[in-house]
Amino acid sequence: MSVMIQDKKAATATKQPYPYRYSSEFVEPDWKRIPGYKEVSEADWNSALWQKRNFIKSVPQLKQVLGDFLTETMALDLLKDQLERSTMSMLIPPQMINTMRVEDLKNDPIRRYMIPFFSDRDLKWPSHPKSTRDSLHEHEMWVVEGLTHRYPTKVLAELLSTCPQYCGHCTRMDLVGQSVPQVAKRKFDTPQKDRHEQILDYLRKTPSVRDVVVSGGDIANLPAQTLESFVLALLDIENIRDIRLASKGLMGVPQHFLQDDVLTAFDKIGKKSVQRGVSVAVHTHINHAQSLTPLVAKVARKMLDMGFRDVRNQGVLLRGVNDSQKALLDLCFKLSDHGHITPYYFYMCDMIPNAEHWRVSLSKAQSLQHDIMGYLPGFATPRIVCDVPFVGKRWVHQNHSYDKVKGVSYWTKNYLTSIEWDKPEALNQLYEYFDPIDTLPTEGQSYWAEEAKRS
Repeated sequence: MSVMIQDKKAATATKQPYPYRYSSEFVEPDWKRIPGYKEVSEADWNSALWQKRNFIKSVPQLKQVLGDFLTETMALDLLKDQLERSTMSMLIPPQMINTMRVEDLKNDPIRRYMIPFFSDRDLKWPSHPKSTRDSLHEHEMWVVEGLTHRYPTKVLAELLSTCPQYCGHCTRMDLVGQSVPQVAKRKFDTPQKDRHEQILDYLRKTPSVRDVVVSGGDIANLPAQTLESFVLALLDIENIRDIRLASKGLMGVPQHFLQDDVLTAFDKIGKKSVQRGVSVAVHTHINHAQSLTPLVAKVARKMLDMGFRDVRNQGVLLRGVNDSQKALLDLCFKLSDHGHITPYYFYMCDMIPNAEHWRVSLSKAQSLQHDIMGYLPGFATPRIVCDVPFVGKRWVHQNHSYDKVKGVSYWTKNYLTSIEWDKPEALNQLYEYFDPIDTLPTEGQSYWAEEAKRS
């Protein structure tokens, strides 16, 4: 009888909407299956120097690596996108190429956001009429160059404007990367060393700030000693109690973080954080389960062993990439089971130009939050958040009201940003966020078509 009950319970578990089963299989994809990497040795593949020397920066380079997997039709589609739609220049590490399903590039989720085709874009509404280059108004909230003070106790320090890989949906496309035909990028005016010192000086004089996100760009592009010097200086400021180091490069080029000088720098940071009783964590950006490999997990494990409080993942909710219960839970379980990485946030894709085909509606995001609840431990259940312009992060169910026909949601806030410190009336306003137009009913789409004619 007891055996029958156990069998029944086991069978029932497999009939859940998402049937979880632990798998111990966790291997690095075989890069030799890719034509351009057939002759690459294991030593070269694991070398940060080799990875960086072989970044993909153009369509001809990509064709040389992928061979027949990238058809001529695809290559032309990609070239058209680079010339007419892309807001980021092409920069892709071999490590990321190796996580793609190269035999089905058209439908591969990593390819869809790292190497967008023109045909992927929404042809009628490539951009929402309300989209802006700096959709979160971070530049307006700089208190010194590169330091955004949006929240009462938290700041964002943009230490540099480059990354080891450029994502099509980048929220900082206004600043990050090289200029492209569609976007002439903003540039820092102050030399890097002076900017860093100005940031530190502001934090020393502002005791209300306790939490610093160190980002860019990407810290993987900072020399190890520069990063070490800046973070150790942060640790010397008494009011700083939380430091978060942001790097998609942890996933894109994990080999970088396994270099001796980088490990030494992180070890010093970890030891000093423990000594001072300050929480230091690393935040990475993984959007799909394919991207998490043993090399990424190895980096996370080393950071945890050095005394870092946590390694957390902040993904972006992207249509055609991870906008399903299965895709989100597959990633979260892989992060938890194999990666030593805590699922933390999934941001709705921000309202930047030419991003409509990636964005999902608020109602879709709310549905996905509902669909992933109850499967993961509470501490490892990610929150799906909407980063509302002039407001900040809000859980997707925190909207004040929602016009689903026009696709306009309204939000409130409970603090003043640095551009509103003398405008308390900002606390009594409603702030708007907009759904992608192609997801709206006919009436809503007609409304925006008329708005476009008027403007």
